[in-house]
Amino acid sequence: MAVNNLNKVKIPGTGTTAARPSNPAVGDTFYNGTLGRLEIYTSQGWMALSAPPQTPTGVTATDAGSGRAYNNGSASIAFTPATAGGLPTSYVVTSSPGSYTATGSASPIIVSGQQSNTSYTYTVVASNDYAIASASSASSAVTATTVPQAPTIGVATPSDGFATVSFTANANGGSSVTTFTATSTPGSITGSSATSPITVSGLTNNTAYTFTVTATNANGTSIASSATSSVTPQAVVSTDILVIAGGGGGGGWIYGAGGGAGGYVYSPSYPIQRSTNYLVTVGGAGSSGNGARGGNGTNSVFDSVYTATGGGGGGSWNEGPYTGKDGGSGGGGSSNSNNGNLGGTATQASYDGLGFGNNGGNWNSGTNQPGGGGGAGAAGANTGKGGDGKQNSITGTSTYYAGGGTAGRRDNGDITGGLGGGGNGGRGDGQGSPSAPTAGGTNTGGGGGGRTTDSGGNAAAGGSGIVIFRYLSSAATITIGAGLTGSTTTDGSYKVTTITAGTGNVSWA
Repeated sequence: MAVNNLNKVKIPGTGTTAARPSNPAVGDTFYNGTLGRLEIYTSQGWMALSAPPQTPTGVTATDAGSGRAYNNGSASIAFTPATAGGLPTSYVVTSSPGSYTATGSASPIIVSGQQSNTSYTYTVVASNDYAIASASSASSAVTATTVPQAPTIGVATPSDGFATVSFTANANGGSSVTTFTATSTPGSITGSSATSPITVSGLTNNTAYTFTVTATNANGTSIASSATSSVTPQAVVSTDILVIAGGGGGGGWIYGAGGGAGGYVYSPSYPIQRSTNYLVTVGGAGSSGNGARGGNGTNSVFDSVYTATGGGGGGSWNEGPYTGKDGGSGGGGSSNSNNGNLGGTATQASYDGLGFGNNGGNWNSGTNQPGGGGGAGAAGANTGKGGDGKQNSITGTSTYYAGGGTAGRRDNGDITGGLGGGGNGGRGDGQGSPSAPTAGGTNTGGGGGGRTTDSGGNAAAGGSGIVIFRYLSSAATITIGAGLTGSTTTDGSYKVTTITAGTGNVSWA
């Protein structure tokens, strides 16, 4: 017997648009006589069956950057489906520029793979089995943001229980980087900073480490950079350092002033990094004056850390502006009242609390006596005496350095230079026993003696500078590089390295 299944077939309702069912379920059908078409109820409302789709409207784009890898930007594209036309079976979203696409069956649709920090607009196309609708209007522009690009690694510099790691930041992914993080291998010990370099503390001395760096913004953290070369933190070498510049030359002629001492810089317990080159320069002596002011000494330098300035040349009656030249631990003395009686100014008056300086002496109009050069420990005197230097026991013996040169005299007064290598002044013709001035002491930074004589003649040059290091014998061994003249001696449990000339590198191991 035949089975009648007609009662299982759902016959669509018919009528006008206004006669559609008031509470339809998804999947219900209705023949709309007003529009002359068969419709089906969907999640988007009543849609025509067997008809091409219409163009979506209201397209908006939102950056979906959180956690996205660099150059894998993402945007969420929302839109309003058309209420007329056939039921779309899919929607295709396309970016401009780049033509990145994504397909979905409903709003919103995510488009991925876009370039970081790039502005995009988007259009939406609806399609079904009957046709492809025209593209929608473009959305407003939105910038794709992601996590940052990995930094470019630099170098790691080891120290005592820590290391500094340099790097170069790359693209930020369209969102500002808030922090960079360096991570050690082994140990995964980290340090962070907003800029390069990063300090990673808590490392174990005598252990080899490499480091990588990541960048973090609001979207997340980049992949790690490549690793640094391996470095090994070690205890620093606590080192006393004395840096003395070359002394200024004395001035010569009728009244010649003393030269100023070279700059004096002393730093106890400076932390020397092992296996690191430090540039050292020993300053030379300032030239003597003959009918002119003396020349300034040249600077002595310990790397980029400490610079001792060359001493100032002494003034000469024969050369304006007559004042001694500025410089170092002491400016040169004044040689004539025409300049306001002023000696040269010390430019090493302070150096991070480690330097010392005093001005040159003034012209004494009562005795027509030029001034002495300033020393590290005292100013040049208006009586012509050079200022004393400063005592230091870095070699194991208390020694004066950087004394000012004494001016030439036209009487039988004291011509002895300041303690610390200051040169003696010359005594003029017809004044007791005439004498020639003496140079500043070699490797003391002393100023040269001035010459005062009607018959002219040279004053004396300044003394050359010196650089001295003192450190525990058990702590390290120094290497004196090419271009330097120096030697190392032992003082009890300490080594004392003295650099007497040249320019070059020193390092400790």
